[in-house]
Amino acid sequence: MAQHSCTAAGGWPVAKNARWRRAGGGLQLLLFLLPPCSTPCLGQHKSKSLANSLPSKAQPGAEMPASGRGLCRAVAASPFPAWRRAHTEAGGGLKPEYDAVVIGAGHNGLVAAAYLQRLGVNTAVFERRHVIGGAAVTEEIVPGFKFSRASYLLSLLRPQIYTDLELKKHGLRLHLRNPYSFTPMLEEVAGSKVPRSLLLGTDMAENQKQIAQFSRKDAQVFPRYEEFMHRLALAIDPLLDAAPVDMVAFQRGSLLQRIKSLSTLKPLLKAGRILGAHLPEYYEVLTAPISKVLDQWFESEPLKATLATDAVIGAMTSPRTPGSGYVLLHHVMGGLEGMQGAWGYVQGGMGALSDAIASSATTHGASIFTEKTVVKVQVNSEGCVQGVVLEDGTEVRSKVVLSNTSPQITFLKLTPQEWLPEKFLEKISQLDTRSPVTKINVAVDRLPSFLAAPNAPRGHPLPHHQCSIHLNCEDTLFLHQAFEDAMDGLPSHRPMIELCIPSALDPTLAPSGCHVVSLFTQYTPYTLAGGKAWDERERDAYADRVFDCIEVYAPGFKDSVVGRDILTPPDLERIFGLPGGNIFHCAMSLDQLYFARPVPLHSGYRCPLQGLYLCGSGAHPGGGVMGAAGRNAAHAAFRDLKSK
Repeated sequence: MAQHSCTAAGGWPVAKNARWRRAGGGLQLLLFLLPPCSTPCLGQHKSKSLANSLPSKAQPGAEMPASGRGLCRAVAASPFPAWRRAHTEAGGGLKPEYDAVVIGAGHNGLVAAAYLQRLGVNTAVFERRHVIGGAAVTEEIVPGFKFSRASYLLSLLRPQIYTDLELKKHGLRLHLRNPYSFTPMLEEVAGSKVPRSLLLGTDMAENQKQIAQFSRKDAQVFPRYEEFMHRLALAIDPLLDAAPVDMVAFQRGSLLQRIKSLSTLKPLLKAGRILGAHLPEYYEVLTAPISKVLDQWFESEPLKATLATDAVIGAMTSPRTPGSGYVLLHHVMGGLEGMQGAWGYVQGGMGALSDAIASSATTHGASIFTEKTVVKVQVNSEGCVQGVVLEDGTEVRSKVVLSNTSPQITFLKLTPQEWLPEKFLEKISQLDTRSPVTKINVAVDRLPSFLAAPNAPRGHPLPHHQCSIHLNCEDTLFLHQAFEDAMDGLPSHRPMIELCIPSALDPTLAPSGCHVVSLFTQYTPYTLAGGKAWDERERDAYADRVFDCIEVYAPGFKDSVVGRDILTPPDLERIFGLPGGNIFHCAMSLDQLYFARPVPLHSGYRCPLQGLYLCGSGAHPGGGVMGAAGRNAAHAAFRDLKSK
């Protein structure tokens, strides 16, 4: 058996030709390679410890336990998280009643629980999976390799959440990226020259030098473009931390309610003051195709295509789709540690962020339960929420329920339909949830070596390895063609690939000498042409196509692969509860934002059923690891509890 230089946890060699593949609900090890588990873990997962539990039985929407004893051994070796210790030490058994129940331990649900508990509201969180975090999770799919299995970068988390929840105190550590973007070209070059590439970071002078390879005019314009987008991001910022304008109060409320609702106009007025006379120009950015906006600024395709990736990532849209500019703005309005627009990796993977939020919540007394599936929201005879019912039949009473699940699951599956207006249910059922995303997590035994930036002699990470590496992104036409394939029901022939290597900055994620690679790829339709489903053959065929594309830019990549985890839109839906595989719960299109998220007249986290709140990405201000929906919903629920 061919061996390579990296070793898994415990020092056992990982076979180079081993392949992990998704099959049905779990993973199948096609070649056993580790010795038997040192602890009898298969019979002990009922303890519900996050560190050593797997789903105990097959359920609709649940994952089957991974086969192969080596995986159990690797999972059992995971550290016991601080939030679990705090919960256990506080005597965290299930109680029959709480002040508030949160459905789902995604990051927004955890944020909501942490805020409520700090406000003195006794809160319990129920999570369907064996691990907390929702899409912000770290999982050891291949022994020794820790993947941010779904979301993989951090920037959008609201600054006050870091401070209010004391996340650094609870273990959060970040690795800021600089440079942050790398787009290699495929070019024929003579002699010892290498193809060009576009490397962007925080140094504007260096950015201009990089852009000048393709256009001196664009290099001169780029600082003005950045300032233009920065001003728009500043204008949008105050809208994120408050509920949208209360249109119901304006239309139907009493005089007192209408006067009170005037306060909800403040963020809009502040945004207007920031934009000032330039408002028409900014309006175009939000409503026009991003290709039109970028064409007005720049002439070089590599720069335009690189910027356009932020306008389409996670969205079933083309750069030529009207309104794609807002998605770009959504991805540039964040920041880390005071650096506007900065993106970074969480040490230990995205699950470490969820663990820090959970630790903050449990330290103050919140209870978090894994493998506890909520199947129903209970309603009393007066039409008010009175708790939830778990899958095993347990009833848990509460004064309010906050749902971190999608609007579709919350209102169409968990809530008794007779308590919701027919028109409301119809609008929820019509939400656009189309997703283009297939996420592929890859374990490799060495760093990719790109033709445009060959590796150092000893294979140590170079600056571009920490970046978002954009492949098949030299021209906006390539992105549009990839989109058109999906519109025909076909996985893109030349998919857009965002390749990230978090282990380039965080060596704790992989065995020595090895790395974890995140491939965020699109476009892949939920249902294939002819009604075909995504079976294992289709998954592997698409992943092979993605790997073939990477191989062209970085020869030797395919030979470096130790294992892979392929998550198509149906897989993302089944495992993480993302409707249609949509990472935002529903599309971030203009007709599903602000006043209209998730539907018009119900954008303030409350719904037609008293005591039920939406606190996930399907609520304002939308998706991304932001936490704003959880924080805002918690405050809405707290205000209502105080008024009772």
